[in-house]
Amino acid sequence: MFRKIAIAAAVAAGSAVLWPAAAPAADKIVISNWDGYMPPDLLENFTKETGIEAELVLHATNDEIVGKVQAVGGKGYDVLFISSPYVEALGQQDLLAELDPAKIPNLANLYPEARTLAYDPGNKLSAPYAWGTTGLCYRSDVLKTAPTSWMDMLKPADGLKKRITMLATERWLLAAGQKALGYSVNTTNADELAKTKELLIAAKKDLLDYDDTTFYQKLLTGDADLVHAWDGWCNYGIAENKEIKFVVPNEGSDMWVDTMVVTAASENKDAAYAFINYVLRPEVHRWAAENILYKVPNQKAMEALDKSLFEQYPNMAMTPAELLQQEQFRDLGDGQKAYSKIVTEILAAQ
Repeated sequence: MFRKIAIAAAVAAGSAVLWPAAAPAADKIVISNWDGYMPPDLLENFTKETGIEAELVLHATNDEIVGKVQAVGGKGYDVLFISSPYVEALGQQDLLAELDPAKIPNLANLYPEARTLAYDPGNKLSAPYAWGTTGLCYRSDVLKTAPTSWMDMLKPADGLKKRITMLATERWLLAAGQKALGYSVNTTNADELAKTKELLIAAKKDLLDYDDTTFYQKLLTGDADLVHAWDGWCNYGIAENKEIKFVVPNEGSDMWVDTMVVTAASENKDAAYAFINYVLRPEVHRWAAENILYKVPNQKAMEALDKSLFEQYPNMAMTPAELLQQEQFRDLGDGQKAYSKIVTEILAAQ
């Protein structure tokens, strides 16, 4: 997922060492992640505890890091944070290492549901880091009626016109239209894709903007009243204005999972496993959730969260069963070309 985190609430994570003792200290592992998507001193604490140095490089989108990995066969990277469809894609290209569960015992802390996700059953190639869904983030003090449908955004009432932003990232932009029309977020049916494109082009005239990075800030400044948003990112607005709310439309939405994977080309696999195991420690993963305000698929971590967070940010209380009611994004293979073409046409439409 593409995001930039604006909130940090660092919580000390001191406890017994639980990373595999057999992991040899490497000179350095290279981790690629989105900007601000983990506590700011997580790597420093990991190095202090394990002796393994970790260098962070940033990617803005899944496509950016996947393109880099494909270009060099994964060389130079050890751990990647990527979304679930890209796990499938890189796995099919033999660019990911199969995880060694004996060296990542903290995989046992995951919810049972997080161990059987369709894109990687049994967590053979990936360890889920965060998960969530997408919906409508809005000013409850401005809207007279709370939104309940994707059509509230795509065919808005007159008072909402030019007061709405939508995500432009391919899968999420199309998913809004697909769900509004009752289609799968993974459809490759040409007729369904054509109707989705038609709906989203027609909706464009009523948008304030496409915005993947500052949408919640537009709610805070009063420039927008309703925005298309990832659940955790809506929480950054809620943190500053309690009148901001999040809702999953009645037609349903996507379920996204951001994961940690190890490249097949990594020369420091044991150290990479040690890093993943460290993150999956209950107190560390809990600390990450408190810091980024996204749900994590770690049962022990979520059970340890201060329950006041669920009151302030209701979408963080969504259970795995509720989350799994939404549709998981899957790799489209060659079908992705059609999605990219359609989104280009939508964004270019006048």
